[in-house]
Amino acid sequence: MLEELLIFTRGGLILWSSCRALGAAALKGSPIDALIRSCLLEERSADASFSQDNYALKWTFHNDLGLVFVAVYQKILHLLYVDDLLAAVRREFSQIYDPKRTSYDDFGDIFRQLHREAEARAEEMKKSKQALSSRPQPALSQKKVGPKGRRGDSHGAAANKGGSGAKDDSDGDDSGNKDQNTLVNGAFKGQENGVRKENSLARPVVVKGKENGGPKDNGAFDVSKLQKLRTNKKNVAADNGTKKLTKPDTKKKGKQDRVWDDKPSNKKLDFTDPADERGDEVTDNVAVIEGESMMDKDEDLSSDSEDEEVEDGPKKKGWFSSMFQSIAGNNVLEKSDLQPALKALKDRLMAKNVAEEIAEKLCESVAASLEGKKLGSFTRISSTVQTAMEDALLRILTPRRSIDILRDVHAAKERGRPYVIVFVGVNGVGKSTNLAKVAYWLLQHNLSVTLAACDTFRSGAVEQLRTHARRLQIPIFEKGYEKDPAVVAREAIQEATRNKSDVVLVDTAGRMQDNEPLMRALSKLINLNSPDLVLFVGEALVGNDAVDQLTKFNQKLADLSAVPTARLIDGILLTKFDTIDDKVGAALSMVYISGAPVMFVGCGQSYTDLKKLNVKSIVKTLLK
Repeated sequence: MLEELLIFTRGGLILWSSCRALGAAALKGSPIDALIRSCLLEERSADASFSQDNYALKWTFHNDLGLVFVAVYQKILHLLYVDDLLAAVRREFSQIYDPKRTSYDDFGDIFRQLHREAEARAEEMKKSKQALSSRPQPALSQKKVGPKGRRGDSHGAAANKGGSGAKDDSDGDDSGNKDQNTLVNGAFKGQENGVRKENSLARPVVVKGKENGGPKDNGAFDVSKLQKLRTNKKNVAADNGTKKLTKPDTKKKGKQDRVWDDKPSNKKLDFTDPADERGDEVTDNVAVIEGESMMDKDEDLSSDSEDEEVEDGPKKKGWFSSMFQSIAGNNVLEKSDLQPALKALKDRLMAKNVAEEIAEKLCESVAASLEGKKLGSFTRISSTVQTAMEDALLRILTPRRSIDILRDVHAAKERGRPYVIVFVGVNGVGKSTNLAKVAYWLLQHNLSVTLAACDTFRSGAVEQLRTHARRLQIPIFEKGYEKDPAVVAREAIQEATRNKSDVVLVDTAGRMQDNEPLMRALSKLINLNSPDLVLFVGEALVGNDAVDQLTKFNQKLADLSAVPTARLIDGILLTKFDTIDDKVGAALSMVYISGAPVMFVGCGQSYTDLKKLNVKSIVKTLLK
């Protein structure tokens, strides 16, 4: 049973609803709002369907009129006529649509008729499929083929017996078995009277113009020639060896012995932190040494290129026809017209390190948004596709909600508690280093920061974080190794609350997305402490693996959560961004697959090397 069919504009104006027109009960929850947020606004409109709670949703567009048609039904029903009904409603409603009109109460009767017709067609199709499945198959199995190619049917058996019954059998079945004999004889070429020829199995194999066992010719591979070549090479090598021995020896300068200094300078050998030896705090002011964090500066990350047009691929139309089409306009775009430009765009995105799956979905979404639109005058298909892709990338990379960490920190401070950020990610991506960069940025805004050493798994993790804390002159809460990280984080938050600290930065152990015990420990830490922000730290170097990492991190956090509303990843911190040149596709892949924005970008090895993501610059680089 269809729950609701809704028609609305891309601007959000509801034109007609079956629930209102037919007096049906309203839907539980808000599945259509979830569809708009998760699919239509996130450039996932090319997906076949969408599920929310107990509902399944399907949709279609009328791009020229800017209309969206959505059908909602129970997930367990598997209605077969929904796609047919949506197409019929789209066709009929587009004929009566008027942009100045806002009420379509008279469409209810038309919808009832279309609904009955779609159900009837689906039922008729179902019955025809059942009739086909129940129809008896032709008795082809009566003609059995033996393992050696002999037909073991009644006709062959009677013939082998040599009795008169064989003649009668063949005469009586001649017309009925004619087609089956043709099929069998066609399947086994080289058979006579039901027996396969023996020499058909010993058919000679031709390799490069020579039959096995046949005479050699110029096209065949001669093993004796190979042996001769090997012998000649050995002789040549031996001659070269004798020539080398007769040459005069050239004296080469050998490796010089290392000269050890009995009294080395302390400055040459001492690379330790002064605080490690003295046990006190570093006296140098790191803020003076490092300077101002790049987070507070607005600058382009990369992209000094002009906008380029995407090639249409192989030109299927002549120059005059394409030019006339551009001038005349009003040409309705079809999917076949868009495919060459979309393929070129997909290759370009994949060359910039975008995951193949993400590039494919983006191109499908752009095709769904352009199909059926009219091409404007003096407009090429390639430029239209590129503009649509640019708009789609801007919508994806732009955060859906305003994220201002400094504002949120002050709001938490007014409530008398610290703002907690948890850093998670796989091994070796730079969580501890970039945590220190975030701490340095917060210190520049006159906020007190406490570090929580919750990486109790990796050797040296606590010492590494302790070194950053000493250089930045901020407190650190640690309990050593082999402790429960969830308990350590809770005690660190309690200690920061007593000390009136503004922010707590929680460092966690690196873990692969398939490591069940460590993912369970991470889920416990998040569920027990309810942090304000869960930051996924990922490398900008990864390609397709970014999709797998974020998907499995979110899936594990959802599966292992003890509460119905699981806490997932809230934001992304991209590291090693200065090493990728224009291969910036990992940012797009991560944001698309998780829906979380890129909040920080690590681009160096000093505390100041932390930036914001310049969305416009990334989009230009991807389409360059």
